[in-house]
Amino acid sequence: MIGWGIYGLSLFYNVLLTLRIPLGPAVLEIAILIATAIALTHGLRDFIRRRSWGKLSIPALLPRVLATCAALGMVQSALMHFMSIAPMWQLEDLAGSDPIVDLLRRFDPVVLRILNWSVTFLFWTAMYLGISSLRDRALAELRQSELIRALQLSELRLLKAQLNPHYLFNSLNSVRALIADDPPGAQAAVTRLARTLRYTLTSSQEELVTLERELEIVEDYLALEALRFGDRLRIEREIDSDALGVRIPVMLLQTVVENAIKHGIAELPGGGVLKVQAAIHGDGLHIDVQNSRPKVSKKPSNGEGVGLHNAAERLRLLFGTRASFELDLSRADLATAHICLPSKT
Repeated sequence: MIGWGIYGLSLFYNVLLTLRIPLGPAVLEIAILIATAIALTHGLRDFIRRRSWGKLSIPALLPRVLATCAALGMVQSALMHFMSIAPMWQLEDLAGSDPIVDLLRRFDPVVLRILNWSVTFLFWTAMYLGISSLRDRALAELRQSELIRALQLSELRLLKAQLNPHYLFNSLNSVRALIADDPPGAQAAVTRLARTLRYTLTSSQEELVTLERELEIVEDYLALEALRFGDRLRIEREIDSDALGVRIPVMLLQTVVENAIKHGIAELPGGGVLKVQAAIHGDGLHIDVQNSRPKVSKKPSNGEGVGLHNAAERLRLLFGTRASFELDLSRADLATAHICLPSKT
């Protein structure tokens, strides 16, 4: 509407410069021409979409566009032939010796009108096809990103489904070990396990939780493990208050802590130290989980390390290159898991 309106104003300007006719009829005739052009291009739009011209190659598209625009130019020129503004493109009275003007003077006014309208429709068609191509490409990219996101969500659900049973199995073992020897401790453990179950069930409904919320479940898990290990498990915490509100993948920290105990401290007869640190540096949250480990590790069994692999995959799916997960085993008696993720999601 705006484009054809501007073109109508240009026609009116040409009428004022070249013709001496009443303005009322001129305005009415130009309005009819523009309304007809809008109707023709609207029909052309539907025709292009039904014929899927946007999917054609340029060699196949070009003759179709030229033929269609020429046909529309003839229709518009025929309508204009019966109007008082028809002589506006007659060039006999133009001054100058420009080669293009001299060439156009040789054409019949009817041919000039057809050429003018055909070129105008050609310009409209080129703009429409260009805009449609950009829009279709944007929609295709959007659908692709939505598909990738759906696949990522499915993969995330699968990863969490692999994590949760493993975690619950270890917790139940801890409770079972306490039932006969320490009934009060077992009761407290059951309470903590109930909170753990509630957290585990709700974790399937969300991908991210605050670090503070995740630390609560970690504390329940460590309390269960402390009942089983006793003095063999020594825990150190260095958590900056600014880091508590940062959102992290649900069950991420708990998985890393569980791995540190199961494959590190549990393998040491005298136990060891588990240290959890969390702080914000720049725009990133840095979490370090450090644990003692045997200097000579046993050969990994099937399934060992799956939790850490899943944790790294979840970070990659949720944050891409903005997050990282590294397991530092450079020291023979110490393992450190380094987690870095955006502090603002």
